[in-house]
Amino acid sequence: MPYTIAILGRPNVGKSTLFNRLVGKRLALVDDTPGLTRDRREGEARLGPLSFRIIDTAGLEDESDASLEGRMRQQTEAALVEADLALMVIDVRAGIVPLDSHFARWLQRHDTPVVLIANKAERRDVVSVLAEAHGLGLGEPVAISAAHGDGLVDLHDALVTMLPGLVDDSAAARDPDAPLRLAILGRPNAGKSTLVNHLLGSDRMLTGPEPGITRDAIAIDWTWSGRRIRLIDTAGLRRRARVDDPLEKLSRADAIRAMELAEVVVLLTDASQPLERQDLVIARQVLDEGRALVVGLSKWDTIDDRQAAMRLAKDRVQRSLSQARGVAIQPVSGLTGEGVDKLLAAIVKMHERWCTRLPTAALNQWLAEMLVRHPPPLAAGGRRVRMRYMTQPKARPPTFAIFANRPGELPDSYMRFLTNGLRDAFGLDGIPLRLNLRRGNNPYAKE
Repeated sequence: MPYTIAILGRPNVGKSTLFNRLVGKRLALVDDTPGLTRDRREGEARLGPLSFRIIDTAGLEDESDASLEGRMRQQTEAALVEADLALMVIDVRAGIVPLDSHFARWLQRHDTPVVLIANKAERRDVVSVLAEAHGLGLGEPVAISAAHGDGLVDLHDALVTMLPGLVDDSAAARDPDAPLRLAILGRPNAGKSTLVNHLLGSDRMLTGPEPGITRDAIAIDWTWSGRRIRLIDTAGLRRRARVDDPLEKLSRADAIRAMELAEVVVLLTDASQPLERQDLVIARQVLDEGRALVVGLSKWDTIDDRQAAMRLAKDRVQRSLSQARGVAIQPVSGLTGEGVDKLLAAIVKMHERWCTRLPTAALNQWLAEMLVRHPPPLAAGGRRVRMRYMTQPKARPPTFAIFANRPGELPDSYMRFLTNGLRDAFGLDGIPLRLNLRRGNNPYAKE
């Protein structure tokens, strides 16, 4: 198993910038606003030949356990227990502040070894602050600039000294079966993090009555019934016109990026107000992006008239999401666990459909039957559009191409007829399909 290293420190010292530098991509949100990171975020990090698991944590603040900041600190404590090594980050431009000293003493009470990171040290006038940092009692500070990449050689040496067994695991055998990438989206306070915590069996995500607690899209590797899943919890998505806060704009962009990288998306909507306008906007965006969609009716334990709630949800899906007829709808309660197994079964089923690849012979036999049953309408000049050949160039989502003599003259209504016929014949309900017309004869026929 790779070593696990946690990044800790007070707010706005550059923890997420260092996290992004080590994982080699912009996974964590970065901004000058203190307290942007709230949940702990994990990633696979590399530093030269070294490979390890890294955890970014919320900024440490000395608040009561009942407060949001206190709950954030509890998440950081959980990361510290899990870690083999902690990197405590200080901001040398700001100097040593009382909160640095407070949490240095807090770290000394734990068994996890610590490396002191003096960040933002790109300037030369930080010698006095580095000398003062010795007084924290955490050993020799390692001066770096996470934003500019300075000092990473010294960080490498410090990691090897503290964890002699830290080696490159790039040649290690890896599971050939990639995990199913699952993103959970929805409006603020729809119960996304509560559901994730139930799935994982622990308070992995911060929850509470305050809407919008989650800001980053947090990815967690997980297994259900032997199936590997990469689970991504995201920030709540409000209407774009209502998003004025720059931090919320960052969170929204992060959630959209998580959707674009996912294979299946669970749209979690409050069952008491299912699939309102913003939910449907999200659902259409998921389908337009070509992702498999499952609708989760959240907080099902609070619903009295369940039949009415389900009828309303189905009616809104049928009227507003015709591009993916038969989208799975599953009631669920992250608080009690009701419906969770059925939700997961629906996710796996939709993923299998989304990955469908059909034989060319079966597609052309189906096309011939459809043309006999309902020939294409006449095009301009009284000539009929001829469709000669069909193939599936790609899956994920299933994408089909039909070669015709006049592809631009086939009406949209006939394309919908063919798309619905594909769903009925091959069991492709509930996922987005791509059906394209191309000019030409059978491209695979011998000349």
